[in-house]
Amino acid sequence: MNKENGAMKDVPLVIDCRQVTRTYTQGPEKLTIFSDISLEVTAGETVAIVGSSGAGKTTLLNLLGGLDKPSSGDISICGKDIHRLSEAGRARFRNRHLGFVYQFHHLLPEFTALENVMMPCALGGMAVADARSRAQSMLQRVGLAERLAHKPSELSGGERQRVAIARALVNEPDCVLMDEPTGNLDEHTGEGVRDLIESLRDQFGIAFVMVTHDMKMARSLGRVLRLEQGRLVQES
Repeated sequence: MNKENGAMKDVPLVIDCRQVTRTYTQGPEKLTIFSDISLEVTAGETVAIVGSSGAGKTTLLNLLGGLDKPSSGDISICGKDIHRLSEAGRARFRNRHLGFVYQFHHLLPEFTALENVMMPCALGGMAVADARSRAQSMLQRVGLAERLAHKPSELSGGERQRVAIARALVNEPDCVLMDEPTGNLDEHTGEGVRDLIESLRDQFGIAFVMVTHDMKMARSLGRVLRLEQGRLVQES
């Protein structure tokens, strides 16, 4: 809740995850990754999810992004149950409301930084001139105004990750999902990315949900949750 002019106002709920369970069948056995997980994330909030390898952190992120379906439970993004949408409907919804950043930037090597960032706009049907203008503005915001025409191979690791962040933000999503965004970066460059995330969160009011092993980064940015033994608990 935020207080403004003496009145309490609700902060919009971006993610509402209720009693979500994910299981997989391996031969005659059923493997439970996690069960009855609930999570709320509000606009402008940063939530870091930590835990040991194999705990299911990336699986949870994929469920929140509509890239995988829960075995049971409900996941709503901006009030919409994304798993009740058709596959095409989920794709359109993701393009409009969600951004994704991965440990490996997944930039298209044959395209420039500008062209990579324009891609979500083009997929959403935006006019080329408008997509270019928006991509230029976002690359400027992440400090890459002089690198628009450079291809990924011509950029440093930190610069490539900044392009990936600009691409995730270019459609002004409600939430950005990040899987180890600094995992392949040195400490100094990772701190720069952390500062950038904090700045963009405060500037645009975007929620960030981040899977990370970097506890320093997790604690500096916001709420920290630990996924262990199939349960999601507040990190002390």
